[in-house]
Amino acid sequence: MIYRNGIVFKDGRFVKEDFIVEDGVFVEEANSSEETDLCEKHVIPGLIDVHTHGAMGADFSDGDYDGLKEMAAYLAKSGVTAFAPAGMTLPYEVLDKAFRNGKRLHDEMPEGHARLMGINMEGPYFSEKKKGAQNGAYLRNPDFDAFKELFDGCGGLIALADVAPELPGAVEFTEKASKLTTVSIAHTDADYDQAKAVIDAGATHLTHLYNAMPPIHHRKPGVIGAGSENDDVIAELICDGFHVHPASVRMAFKLFPGRICLISDSLRCCGMPEGKYELGGQDIFLKEGEGVARLEDGTIAGSASNVYTCMLNAIEFGIDVETAVIAATLTPARQIGADDRIGSIEPGKFADFVVCDENLNARDVYIGGKKL
Repeated sequence: MIYRNGIVFKDGRFVKEDFIVEDGVFVEEANSSEETDLCEKHVIPGLIDVHTHGAMGADFSDGDYDGLKEMAAYLAKSGVTAFAPAGMTLPYEVLDKAFRNGKRLHDEMPEGHARLMGINMEGPYFSEKKKGAQNGAYLRNPDFDAFKELFDGCGGLIALADVAPELPGAVEFTEKASKLTTVSIAHTDADYDQAKAVIDAGATHLTHLYNAMPPIHHRKPGVIGAGSENDDVIAELICDGFHVHPASVRMAFKLFPGRICLISDSLRCCGMPEGKYELGGQDIFLKEGEGVARLEDGTIAGSASNVYTCMLNAIEFGIDVETAVIAATLTPARQIGADDRIGSIEPGKFADFVVCDENLNARDVYIGGKKL
C-alpha cells in the first residue's frame, strides 16, 4: 500500500511525503499499485509507553492474560501502539507470574493490540522513605540473582530495572544488571554522590522525574542534578497535568534537552469511571474530574491518563511539537532497546502509525499497516 500526500513525521520534522507499507512493515518499494490518499493529514509513529501499570480495570501485576489483552487493546485504540508494562513492589513469585504472562502477549502479538515490547521492573528495590504508593511490606535490597531469575523466566524481556542508589549493593547490582537491561534510578532519597555512583556504574534512566525523589536544592543537587549533567541519562516525565506542574514540565525539557521520555504511569483506573480500585494490595481512589488516583491519605498513586494525552498536554504546556513527538516515540523505543523495530517511520520497522489532524488529535491508528 502506498500512502500519498501525508504530512509525515520523519527525522525530527514534518514533511509532505509518501510512504509504503508491505506485509506489516515500512518499505522503500511497493509490490502493488494500491494507494491511499491521506489528504495532507499529519502522520506520526505509534506512541510507546514504557511505564504503564494498567487500564480498563486490569493491572499488569495481576498476571491475568485476558486483562493484559484488555489493557493492550485500550492502548492501541488510544494511539499507543507499543508498551512495556510496569510491575510493582510485590513478592518475586507474583512478579514472575506477571512477567511470564507478559512474554505470552509478546510472543502471540494479537492483531489490533499494542505490541508488548518489553517489561518494566519497577520495584522492589526501593527506599522506604520514597516508596510512594508501593507496598512497603515487599521492599527488598538489590539482588542480582533474583533479578536474573526473573529476567530468564520471561525470556529476557525485562527492558527496564529500577533501583534506589542508597540501598546496600545498588552499585554492584547496577554494574551487573546494566549489561542486560536499562537500569533506572527510582523511588529514592539518594544524594548527588550516591546517584552519581550508580550512574557511573551504568544507570541511564530516571523513573518519573521529580516524583519519588528529592527536589533540586542549590547545595543538594541530588538525583536530578546527577542525571541532568550526564548526557547518557534519559528522564521519564508524567505529563498528566497532576503529577508535575506545567512550569516544571518546561524546566525538565531544559534540564534534559533531547532526553525526556514521556510516560503515563497509568493504573487500572485509566479509562474507567470514578471509584475505588486496587494497586499492589492497597486501595486507591479516583474522583471524577481529577484524572489522578490517590491512596486514602491523599498520596498520589498514579495517573488515569494514557501517554497520547500526556504528549498533547506537553504541547499545550509549551513544548514544541517535534520535541514532544520524539519524547513519546523514538526516545522510549531506544530506552527499551526496540528502536530497530518501532519508534519512527522508517523502512524495516513495524508499520505502526497514527493519522492525525493538524493539532495531532488522533483520527486513525494503524498497527502492522492495518487500520484499527
